Amino acid sequence: MWKSNKLKSLTAGIDEAGRGCLAGPVVAAAVVLPEEYSLPFLNDSKKLSPSRRGILEREIKECAHAWAIGVSWPREIEKENILRATLLAMSRAYRHLKVKCSRVYVDGIHSPLLEGVEVLCVKGGDCLIPEVSAASILAKTFRDRLMQALDRRYPGYGFAIHKGYATRYHLERLRLLGPCPIHRRTFKGVREFFIKELSL
Repeated sequence: MWKSNKLKSLTAGIDEAGRGCLAGPVVAAAVVLPEEYSLPFLNDSKKLSPSRRGILEREIKECAHAWAIGVSWPREIEKENILRATLLAMSRAYRHLKVKCSRVYVDGIHSPLLEGVEVLCVKGGDCLIPEVSAASILAKTFRDRLMQALDRRYPGYGFAIHKGYATRYHLERLRLLGPCPIHRRTFKGVREFFIKELSL
């Protein structure tokens, strides 16, 4: 996951994937790019096709000084709320980096608690800052593969297709099958099932 721990004045980018889903974890990635790199088409992961994301994922991992992943699972999301769980995943991703940075850019307006480093929040940073774009891509590709694996564990919901987002198909399968262990029980569309159980 890393190439050198002797580099100074490094900058990391952090972004997340899966914050708005009804199922599965929220995943964050932290990426440190070298001063010189060649990554054409680097952009917010949501603006890239799956095939382009896959190509860029490999290129980012090959050229990055360091990269790491942090995860927060549904029970923690329910306990902490989605914002705090997202910030926890971001801080875990940063702590897993094998290099020290002097500055971290985070997509959005909320900052994780990171000691000993300047943290700058940038709204739309996944389109503006290469390190954050790279983090967006690694978070998205990691989470997509994870949801494909969870689809095999919990078949019938279509997790491999919609990745846990509140698509029409997902909601139809949820109504038919009820929630499974990776659904977020405090999210609208899922919590109603548990309210019904309590009222019986």
